[in-house]
Amino acid sequence: MIIIGEKINGAIPSIRTAIEEKNEQLIGERAEAQAKAGADFIDCAPSTSTDIEYDTMVWLINIIQQVTEIPICIDSPNEKLLKRIFEEGHVKRPGMINSVNEERSKCETIFPLIAGTEWEVVGLTCDQEGIPMSVERKVEIAKSMIDKAVKYGVALNKLHIDPCVMALSTSASAMENFEECIMRIHEYAPEVKVTGAISNISFEMPVRSLVNKSCITLAIKAGLDSAIIDPCNFEMIGTIYATEALTMRDKSGRKYNRAFRKGKFGI
Repeated sequence: MIIIGEKINGAIPSIRTAIEEKNEQLIGERAEAQAKAGADFIDCAPSTSTDIEYDTMVWLINIIQQVTEIPICIDSPNEKLLKRIFEEGHVKRPGMINSVNEERSKCETIFPLIAGTEWEVVGLTCDQEGIPMSVERKVEIAKSMIDKAVKYGVALNKLHIDPCVMALSTSASAMENFEECIMRIHEYAPEVKVTGAISNISFEMPVRSLVNKSCITLAIKAGLDSAIIDPCNFEMIGTIYATEALTMRDKSGRKYNRAFRKGKFGI
């Protein structure tokens, strides 16, 4: 499982305050903690007003790169900003771009940039009409992005499709929807990775951690390849390792046993 650490996001109150107060120490500590916990990528999402988003992202990137060499996932709905950050070389080593979708010309802007590179990219199953509810439409959008990736020369194993996990509180079939998307996207393009922001499913639910852990278990069984989560949440990470052992993705449970002996689960 590829872990994309979600804890440097301006939508989180503590990070929003740190951005406003230019608290480099808190940002650095949050980045370092995620790196030590085993994140494969560290998400960098300013989530600010557009007039300060560029400066804020550059500031965050610089802090993250001071404390860790873990690849950065530059995260914004603004493809022109992502293109500028990429072309100006602020990120020192290949990372991930989050995200493209079928709105406007996002794929056409980002895919040519990363073709033939080690950069990875997240594609959201939404378009100019927003996030569809049906599996059929989500898979149609996924197929379109996959076909465009092939057209522009992006290696399919660098593409992560995010089916936009819905909230169980508003859609009783949210989990079934997610699982079916995972399986059908893999049927169309086995090399493509499927990802998701797992905590979306528990929005406005009591005891959200229980819903999130159950979601990641079912999603892994359906074939989930990567996840946008908190790598410092040892219960969630432990659930991932245990599920991978039970489903034989971690044959003989070696990864689970090694992590347990090292105290990775906080036990």
